[in-house]
Amino acid sequence: MPVNSALSTRPQLPSLTGVRFIAAALVFFFHASLIFISMNPFADQGVANGFHWLFSKAGWMGVSFFFVLSGFVLTWSAKPHDTVTGFWRRRLLKIFPNHIATWAMAMVLFAGTAIPLKVWLPNLFLLHSWFPDPAVYLSLNAPAWSLCSELLFYLLFPFLIRPILRIKESALWVWAGAMVAGMLAVQLVTDFLAPSSPPAPGTDVTVWQFWFGYNFPPVRMFEFVLGMILARLVLAGRFPRVRILPAALLCVVGYAVAMVVPFLYGLNLATIVPIALLICAVARADVDGSPTVLRGRTMQWLGTVSFGFYLAQQIVLSFVRTTLTHHHLYATPVGIAMVAVEFFGALAVGWLLLVCVESPVMRRWARSRTSSKDTPAASPSDRQLTPAS
Repeated sequence: MPVNSALSTRPQLPSLTGVRFIAAALVFFFHASLIFISMNPFADQGVANGFHWLFSKAGWMGVSFFFVLSGFVLTWSAKPHDTVTGFWRRRLLKIFPNHIATWAMAMVLFAGTAIPLKVWLPNLFLLHSWFPDPAVYLSLNAPAWSLCSELLFYLLFPFLIRPILRIKESALWVWAGAMVAGMLAVQLVTDFLAPSSPPAPGTDVTVWQFWFGYNFPPVRMFEFVLGMILARLVLAGRFPRVRILPAALLCVVGYAVAMVVPFLYGLNLATIVPIALLICAVARADVDGSPTVLRGRTMQWLGTVSFGFYLAQQIVLSFVRTTLTHHHLYATPVGIAMVAVEFFGALAVGWLLLVCVESPVMRRWARSRTSSKDTPAASPSDRQLTPAS
């Protein structure tokens, strides 16, 4: 399929909506397993350590998946006659209402009146990941740090899409490799040239290293642009036919590698190739019309709720563990039940955000008043562009 083919000739990718929830669930279990901030509910130290070990890299992998997915789907669904302002409006309306709602929830539930202006203000405007202070970039609703990167992606996408579309098809793989090389360069710089700073809690790196190697928005551009290039490869028919199951198994291998390599290289580098293969394999399955469980009604609903679920999960976890249970530890069966309650509680809040905030806002304001043709309301492709941690 030629790159500049009309959007109407490009098939929708519903399976990517389904797999999106799996990535969001990985982030949930990562946060639920954390011991150093007392999210892990298990009294049995062996069970607690095992739970933490199993999901110790899940959050990193889930966020990286979403960053690559954003570039992929934005490029796939790019509209030839769209305007920069129309695109920005839809993307800002997609992320800010849910973010503001969860920001307000965190302020109310977790003593917002005691949080200084220098913390809550950049958090509100999704600028907090630009500050190398964990009291700022992980403040209030911690998963919202990733929206700072997504906001940067959205602001730059209208200026990146034309150069990406002008890359010769024969050079696409070279550029894809360059993005992975850029990710490696970031971690090498972080590893060997980082200034001294205190250790980051729960890691074996410093605060500065963790911020620059993982939270600083510009360094995550490599994953986003890689997603854009992958979309072009699939559209041009230059990506090999990889089935979903082998790609998923390779993700498991990449995850295992991330667990044994030095910390910085397990953040996103060890899993980036498997993630790229999985996204393209899922997209190719939809292009080819191959049946997948990801297109089922349940997975579609879960995928649609995933953005709200992603933003709500840390708030639910923190509220249960701090306010309701006061960090009490429980026997294994009770701990499992608690994690399940937290999971479905976050899912319920995510659904409420979708029904009461996200959908009404998109219906009311996503369509341009002056030119509905140039800037349509949220399409199925638009709804696939949800970020996550």
